[in-house]
Amino acid sequence: MTSKLPDFDEASEIVRSKTWILIRAFNEAPRIGATLTDVCAHYRNVIVVDDGSTDGTDAVASQFPVWLLRHPVNCGAGAALETGLCFARERDAEVTICFDADGQHDVRDIPGLLKILQASGADIVCGSRFLGEHHGMPWTRRLILRLGIWFTRLHSGLCVTDTHNGLRAFSRRATQQIRIVYSDMTYASEIYDQIRRLGLKYAEAPVNIRYSTETLAKGQASSNALRIAGKLLLGRMLP
Repeated sequence: MTSKLPDFDEASEIVRSKTWILIRAFNEAPRIGATLTDVCAHYRNVIVVDDGSTDGTDAVASQFPVWLLRHPVNCGAGAALETGLCFARERDAEVTICFDADGQHDVRDIPGLLKILQASGADIVCGSRFLGEHHGMPWTRRLILRLGIWFTRLHSGLCVTDTHNGLRAFSRRATQQIRIVYSDMTYASEIYDQIRRLGLKYAEAPVNIRYSTETLAKGQASSNALRIAGKLLLGRMLP
């Protein structure tokens, strides 16, 4: 059972010492430096999983006080997440925060996730850009996300307001129980399936997402959303 975290405002240093930040990165050399500057200024336990980057992402990350893990080849976002969660699991992390490397997330949103994790007794708190704010989102991305939300609700039974948002907080209990099987972006929907199957308690927190031309270019294509839905439905049908 996860021990009770101190109130963030009253004991921020204690909370930060119990919190691990997990950052997955693939070819993020131009962006990860700014992300790590912000994160490392506030949190001492930072894991970077370099998923087979070929642009020097590892060289940039190695300039910061982080635990740097490297995949020799690109294995996929889900595989990188499982590598990072396994590392946090082995260190008995009290809370593991998943945070994107590309600058979309705001480090100032992390305390909000921690507060909701503590106050609600949830095992996992997922960030929601539709409860918070999003900047620079094209209408096509909004449409895909809205369709993904309804699919996730039907598939998992969870009343989510956002899906495929990389900013998440895992309690120790969740980190110890969840195992990511899908190596690609299907993992994001797989997490909701595991929440339901394992009987984990779930909550959401408002967060801010910043889109840029670069981050949109690296994002998922519409065809990927259909492929993910097909894989999940097939996985549900197979024994």
